[in-house]
Amino acid sequence: MLAIVNGKVILPDERENGHFSVIPGMAVMIEDGHIKDVVPEVRLRADIKHFDTWNAGGCYVSPGFINIHIHGCFGADTMDATEGAMLTMRRGLPATGVTSFLPTTMTCPMEEIGQALAQVRKCMEHPGAGRGAEVLGAYMEGPFISPAHKGSQAEANIRRADFSLVEPYKDVVKYLTLAPEELGGDYSFVDKCRQAGIIVSLGHSGAIYEEAEEAFRKGVSHATHLFNAMSPLHHREPGAVGAVLEQDFVAELIADDVHCHPAAQRLAWRLKGDKLVLITDSCRACGLGDGESELGGQRVFVECGVATLADGTIAASVAPMDRVVANFARNTGLSLPRTVELATIVPAREMGCEGQRGSLEPGKLANITVFDDKVNIFATFVRGQLCYGS
Repeated sequence: MLAIVNGKVILPDERENGHFSVIPGMAVMIEDGHIKDVVPEVRLRADIKHFDTWNAGGCYVSPGFINIHIHGCFGADTMDATEGAMLTMRRGLPATGVTSFLPTTMTCPMEEIGQALAQVRKCMEHPGAGRGAEVLGAYMEGPFISPAHKGSQAEANIRRADFSLVEPYKDVVKYLTLAPEELGGDYSFVDKCRQAGIIVSLGHSGAIYEEAEEAFRKGVSHATHLFNAMSPLHHREPGAVGAVLEQDFVAELIADDVHCHPAAQRLAWRLKGDKLVLITDSCRACGLGDGESELGGQRVFVECGVATLADGTIAASVAPMDRVVANFARNTGLSLPRTVELATIVPAREMGCEGQRGSLEPGKLANITVFDDKVNIFATFVRGQLCYGS
């Protein structure tokens, strides 16, 4: 058994209606890849010789971050569709505090998307291989989107929604982005996705407010990177953004200070609150610095932390999850424990895996990240194994 001691442990607090806060003087006990217990450190002193200890050095001890929307990092991309690319992502992500993630596809030819999803399936079947972040499934971003709001997706590969293309991978796909105005009023595709357990997300959409509202009534229940690649808020046409802000369901936010201004982040927090989930939406250039890269078959240029296509369109983010968490806390004034919820328990709850992930509670997987007041990552444990740090 291993005990993580001398840390500021972030736990659900009954005094705060279950919201996260730091409970002083606690130790996290790990056994067989799970959290055995969370106990006061004073209780350990008599039996300390019976287990190993790991000193957190006064840092925060947090649930591991869950990144539900990430295309790539450290030179690898989901669309590479190779074991090597997945291994690079899995081994690299713990350095950013991420212990589980959803590799995300692009609007590419369906054959290539299928190859990527098949590779994700292999990772799901072997969660412990490679000693890195867990792969929980895939996020399918496109190709069923709006050409007018394609963002950095390739227009040539956009197509009408067809569940027969998704069905072979319904055990893999956890989220699917959709432009509902492209359905022509026929929501049978959404019905089939929901029956398969796939969360359908509004995104890359030019839906007017009424179209977005109808989509939500018909079963769309998530929003892909709020504010980005969707019809904006206007006082006479609230657009998709207005409809998302009004709804009581989860919306993603890229808090890299490029895709969303700090004021927009504060607005999202005030209106959505615990229905926000922080994502990176990062591409393969994340972690590599400035230079030329690639996304969905398109050239990407990174300069001063901003990734753009050749025509100047802002592409995917190059921010890792630790920076996203730090940015959001700084921009909103929210405490780190409360900010952590948006990258842990909120996505775990929406995906239905909160029984195993998302908080530090007995019986759950020992997916843990340790960081300082500025969210610099010092160590990360996945299923009780130290995958980053020493």
